[in-house]
Parts: sequence; C-alpha cells; structure tokens
Amino acid sequence: MNRYGVGLVCLLAVGAWAAQTAKAPEATQSVTQGSVMVEGQRVDYTATAGTIVLTNQQGQPTGSMFYVAYTRDGVKNPGERPVTFFYNGGPGSSTIWLHMGAFGPQRIVTTDGTQTPPAPYKLVNNDYSLLDVSDEVFIDMMSTGYSRIIGKDQGGVGTGKDFYGIQPDVEAFAQFIEKYISKNNRWNSPKYLYGESYGTVRSEVLANYLEQAEDINPNGVMLQSAYTGEGSFGGDKEFETDLPTMAAAAWYHHKLANRPGQLAPFLAGVEKFAMNQYAVALNAGNTLSSADSHAIAQKLHDYTGVSTAYLEAHHLRMGIGEFRHQLLGDQGTTIGELDARFTGPQMDPNSPQAEYDPQSAAISAAYVAGFNQYAHNVLKYGRDLTYRPEAYGIITGWTQTVRNPMGRGQGRMTPGDALAQALKFNPKLRVEVDAGYFDLNLPYYGMVYSVNHLALPQDIQGHIQFKFYGAGHMIYVNIPALKELHDNTAAFIKSTLGGE
Repeated sequence: MNRYGVGLVCLLAVGAWAAQTAKAPEATQSVTQGSVMVEGQRVDYTATAGTIVLTNQQGQPTGSMFYVAYTRDGVKNPGERPVTFFYNGGPGSSTIWLHMGAFGPQRIVTTDGTQTPPAPYKLVNNDYSLLDVSDEVFIDMMSTGYSRIIGKDQGGVGTGKDFYGIQPDVEAFAQFIEKYISKNNRWNSPKYLYGESYGTVRSEVLANYLEQAEDINPNGVMLQSAYTGEGSFGGDKEFETDLPTMAAAAWYHHKLANRPGQLAPFLAGVEKFAMNQYAVALNAGNTLSSADSHAIAQKLHDYTGVSTAYLEAHHLRMGIGEFRHQLLGDQGTTIGELDARFTGPQMDPNSPQAEYDPQSAAISAAYVAGFNQYAHNVLKYGRDLTYRPEAYGIITGWTQTVRNPMGRGQGRMTPGDALAQALKFNPKLRVEVDAGYFDLNLPYYGMVYSVNHLALPQDIQGHIQFKFYGAGHMIYVNIPALKELHDNTAAFIKSTLGGE
C-alpha cells in the first residue's frame, strides 16, 4: 500500500474515532440579578440566559434552544406564579423584538414613525414589562438567536426536518416548555403563550398540541398581530379584509377628502362596506356594470385616497404593495408595511409597488445592537457567539402540515382548526387578540373575519376577545400603545388564573 493509501486509512480511522467520541453540547446558562420599575412598582428578579437541549424519541440530541427567563424574587409560592412563554414569528425570526421592545425589563429606545438615529443606542428601564404579573421566558426558534441544530458532527442527529415546518416547530416548542417547567418546578404554575405574527400560528397549534399530546392546559393564549392561515387569505376575500387597514392608513396620513375626527367609528363603516357592497361588486366580476364599477371606485377613493382612475384600471382590486406605493406617491414617499405610520423615500418611483419596508429599516439596527450589548454586558452571555436576529436564508422547505392530535376524523387541519379544537377540548381556555389598526402586514380585519368563521359553539365564541391599538404590527414601538398592551395583557392574565 502506498503512502497515500496509508494516509487515507489513518484519516478514516481518525474520523471514525471523532464521530464516536463527539460530545453533544450540554445545556448552558448564565444567572444574573436585576430590578425593574413597572408603572411605579419595583420588581426584583433573577435572569437566566441559557439553552435547553432537545432530543428525539431515542434520547439523541437534535437541537439546542436559547432562552432568557425572568423570574420575580421574593415570591411566596414561586412554583405557582404565572409564567408566560414568548416568541416572535417569521417563520425565521428570533424573539429579540418582543424581548427588547415589549416586555423585557429593559427596552431599546427607537423613534416612533421615523428613522431612529444611528448608534450609540439607548437602553432604558421598561415601565411596561409584564414582570409585575408573570414570570417571562423569551424563546428563540431553531436557527435564530443562539438556537442551533445539533448535527452528527456535533454529537447529535438533528436536521432541518426536525424543526422547519408548522408541526415540527410546534413539537420543538412543546418539548422546550415541558423541559423548562420540569427543570424549574413550574408544573403547577398558570401557563400562558404569547406569540407575535407567525408566532400566533405557532400558539394556535401549540395550545392544542400541549393540551392533547402533553396534558398541559394553558390558562390563556395571547395572539399579537395574528392570523389563522385561512379564511381571509387569497382571492377577493383578501382585498375585502385589507380595505379597513388601508382606510386607517389614509386617515392617518390625511389623504381623505372628508376626514372624520375619530378612527374607530370610521373603520366600522369601512368594514361594513367591505363585507357588503364591495364584496358583491368583486363577486360580480365581469358582469359588474360600468355605473356600478364607477360607484364602487368612488367609494374606495373616499376610503383610501387612491384615484378612481387607478382603481377602475385595476378592476377595483389593489394589493398592499400597490397601496403602499400609491398613497403618498405624489410625494415620492412609500409607507410602511409593518406599520403604515412610518414613511420613507420610494426606491423606484416607476415601480408598481413598494420595494422595502420603512418601519423595518427604521428600527432593526437599534434592536440588534441593543440586544447584543444587553446580552454581553448585563446577561453575561454570548460574547463569543453569533446572535442571529433572523434566519430567513437558513430556514428552507418550511412545511405547512398540521396534524390532528386527536388522531381520528380529519387527519390534517389548519391553524384555525387547531385553535377551535383547543378551545373546545379545554373550555376554560381564553384567548386575547391584540391588533394594530395600521398593520398592513397582517391587517386586523383579516383576523376578525377568521375568528368569526371558526367552527365554535356559541357559548365558546366569547372566549376570544379583541383589543385594538393606534399602532402597527409591532404595537409596542408606540409607547402609549405599549402601555395599553401591558395593561390589557396584565388584566387578561389576572382574569384567567385558576383556583376556583
């Protein structure tokens, strides 16, 4: 055997030895102490930043999920204190946004409605953290934040198939929650799920899965900027349910000829028009008369400020991207998708639709810098690691299948089906939906429509309540709205505690 053959044998032997002796990462944590003033009340807490290792059915490690938990100090029965699990959406987003913008003990300062000035950024006491009523656990989905898949070369067996899809993602979060409550003696704590954006889809399926597959009944589910993945999406129904938010944006930017003083009553009229005259006109298709088409276009103009000529040329149908480009197009300005109150210069005035989101451009850098500064210097975690605020280029092949945990009847279901099933399986479950009027990413009336069409008995329909805010998708970037969000969420938690 020549020297190249000997070398190959040695390399193979070394590789086999390394594979046999590779050790999977163990759970890590850094524990620090802190305090926060919440609406004038001091709350001392313990912060734990770390990871929990997930495993497959054979006990082999598949992934390591990062979290930051805040638990209030000095509690008489800490094992019975409410605990809320938070996560953002995407799928492909970390939970940096809810953590540093909404409910963590420190909040990143950003400018509302306009571009936040560049670094240095400022972290301040969060007057509206939820630590006054609940312990908090902020979880980063797999491949975001510091959460990572554990592959074979790391002593694990994880792959994207274990995490990338509605069902595997939910099962990963369920395993995380079960391991967290076991490790921290929280089985008897009232439990809450708080998701934003795609995180609401996760919550809808996760609540049902926890109830039926793990015998864990959440006390409540909070859905911020929500959708159910059905009902209002696709076809003409989407144009109808988008219209109220377009009208809200036009109202905010003073593009209405006869602008009413109050937003909510105005939107009630828009909703009624959208579900009646507008829906009838769109259903008519090419059979709609020229006179009726012009009348509907005029009404749409009255609600959105967009010209009747444009609306008739586009058969009374205007997508979100087109509207964002059109509304302030005469000023060379585009409005935000996540929050229509934000504006920025058009990238290409000749483009048929908006090409970027001014709100995302205005605040993202501040959140990323603020979290890294906070994690490294306050939480004492991650200085030698890379935090991924988003992982959209990494997470591919996201599967949409939702399995019915009852294992009978319909084998697959939608997130809306899962939410309805969770409410029926556990009739004590309550749901709060928080929606911003200026959210063009997930317009508020789409969720209203979807909830109105869930297969729920009449006595359970009232278990879902809505709260509306003068803000966008990320309600909390507007500080008055953040205060409302805190107060509404705190009241919801207090109203859903057990013990009766």
